[in-house]
Amino acid sequence: MLNSTPIASLADANSTSDQPQAIPQSRRAVIQAVAWQTWLGVAATLLLLVGIYWRVGIKLFHDWMDYPEYSHGLLIPFFIAYLLWDRRRQLRDTPVQSVWAGIPLVAFGLFVLLLGIFGAELFLSRVSFVLIVAGLTWTLFGWSMLQRVTFFLFVLFLAIPLPVLLLNHITFPLQLFASKVASGLLPLAGVPVLREGNVITLPAMPLEVAEACSGIRSLMSLFTVAVIYGALMERRISLRVFLALASVPIAIVANVARIVGTGLCVQYWDPDKALGFFHEFSGWLMFLVSLACLYLVHQALTYFARRVESAR
Repeated sequence: MLNSTPIASLADANSTSDQPQAIPQSRRAVIQAVAWQTWLGVAATLLLLVGIYWRVGIKLFHDWMDYPEYSHGLLIPFFIAYLLWDRRRQLRDTPVQSVWAGIPLVAFGLFVLLLGIFGAELFLSRVSFVLIVAGLTWTLFGWSMLQRVTFFLFVLFLAIPLPVLLLNHITFPLQLFASKVASGLLPLAGVPVLREGNVITLPAMPLEVAEACSGIRSLMSLFTVAVIYGALMERRISLRVFLALASVPIAIVANVARIVGTGLCVQYWDPDKALGFFHEFSGWLMFLVSLACLYLVHQALTYFARRVESAR
């Protein structure tokens, strides 16, 4: 049942109930009834969402487990749970007002869900969940609450794998870019190369920059980590955005360095070991280096921000 009575006022009413100017008992009963109706509606809505999306959720979990480029999605539920706990006071103090304005967004989310089901498009089915949650938050708790949880919804969206068509449009240019830059750097180390597309031909053997070596895995994971890191360590929105954007060139440069290192190991060490243990180990190593670079970027941004504030 939708209503226009702010539930946040219930806390104020209870806090003054033992004082002479306490509100009438009848009004407290009305407020409590409204609160119970709202929270019962929330519980029923959650059960309904579980019933609708449990198949979608199971498939999404398997994608997180089976595909390395989506493994960062495993962090998202825990991070959102932590944000809800960490910002519980802000959420509790946000005025709550049930309105009808969010119903069209819920309807649109259901329409997108149907498109995803009948069109066999997992991306649409998963995105519809974010849309419906946004619409229900707006409907049950009001516009102020929706503004408060906008970042939560954005983080939730990061857990959704991109559609294959869009992913291919990102992956192939990354493959070509990494191949081109690596083939330009290897001769500086005395390694002659011949590049054809995403294949770098070395004297020892050809080195193919495959889809898995495009850097899309580290890019998506590092971007998500940058968003989480910014939310935990930085209060200024502008610096959070800059950190998230800085993760993109950091991931690309780290992937180029990984390919160059692999090429050097192929030429001067052992091709089998270079494409085996070193190739896998270098992926983890370069990701740790990327995290260190992200930290250094944050420290530099913080330093310059303080200098600017002190100069004012």
